Amino acid sequence: MIEISHLTKRYGDQTAVDDLTLQIESGKIYGFLGPNGAGKSTTMNMITGYIAATDGTVKINGFDIFKQPEQARRCVGYLPEQPPLYMDMTVIEYLKFAANLKKIPKENKRRYIEEAMELTKIADRKNRLIRNLSKGYRQRVGFAQAVLGYPEVIILDEPTVGLDPQQMIEIRSLIRSLGKRHTVILSSHILSEVKEVCEHIFIISNGRLAASDTTRNLIEKMSGEQELRLLVKGDKDTVSHILPQVEGIASVSFLSECEEGCVQVMLRAEKDRDIREPVFFAFVKAGTAILEMSAAGKTLEEVFLELTDQSRNRRPQEQEQEDRKVEGMETEETEEIETEETEIEETEKEETEKEDMEPETETNGKEKENMQEGQEGYK
Repeated sequence: MIEISHLTKRYGDQTAVDDLTLQIESGKIYGFLGPNGAGKSTTMNMITGYIAATDGTVKINGFDIFKQPEQARRCVGYLPEQPPLYMDMTVIEYLKFAANLKKIPKENKRRYIEEAMELTKIADRKNRLIRNLSKGYRQRVGFAQAVLGYPEVIILDEPTVGLDPQQMIEIRSLIRSLGKRHTVILSSHILSEVKEVCEHIFIISNGRLAASDTTRNLIEKMSGEQELRLLVKGDKDTVSHILPQVEGIASVSFLSECEEGCVQVMLRAEKDRDIREPVFFAFVKAGTAILEMSAAGKTLEEVFLELTDQSRNRRPQEQEQEDRKVEGMETEETEEIETEETEIEETEKEETEKEDMEPETETNGKEKENMQEGQEGYK
């Protein structure tokens, strides 16, 4: 569907997107996560052809967005962070205008506009001026513009910024409904939003791809060994007697905070072991009730912070290595120049010494004889 290869964008000495490569398949809702300034919006703008790349390619359904922009853009509907709305138009006027820009055939235009308004639930406000709509409804008008003409890919850049909680819930519900018919790319720095609606997550930091996977897989990979938190009805001695009978437990630690008559314990499993079932049956066999059993792995927030911190730390190290490399090259060049200068000086010195040691030439000999003859004649 979308192939991004070695995509790079520089503004002078500042690199906004750095050698980004990823592939987006059809029929999924993808999330672009990253802190502010990570390069998410710049990437979105290059995918849609709004800005040119310094290097790299973006292909949508096989069309290069930079070499075949018209064909590629027909496959994409885009909602920027600030929807491109005309406040003096009514909703229906604006959507007709957008349909003309998208070159939707005349025979399909009316039907597509009505279906877009129905999907985004703005049909009852089609004759209202956009300036008189709330922020949530303006965002819906932007959505309607993006889905108009049924593009295969919908790209949404921070679609819930500035909305109240109720409006955010409505927009998220709309995104899920779009995901049933389109490939959706959602750029956001709101972790709960991405976790709730996206099937696959790309984490971007410092313009680079820090991670790519489903939410569940990312958390499992970053969490390492399985951890379980248990709330058991009983005392510490009872639990301490039961747990040694369970294979695959690497460590046990008792937590101080718990309700009266119960004990709270944290279990860490050995690598690649799932201890949930054997722990459950061990307590059942002992006649001791487990009131709660929950996974105690990392949250998406913790995974996000860890990955973006790693990326931030890696960038200065790489820059330092590059600086050292440049310094090494400059040192080598200086040494080479000094060596060449030394060789030239030695060569010139040898040539001078050689000239001083050369025997008299035939011309010099004749001149000497003439001088001697002149001296004898004078005498």
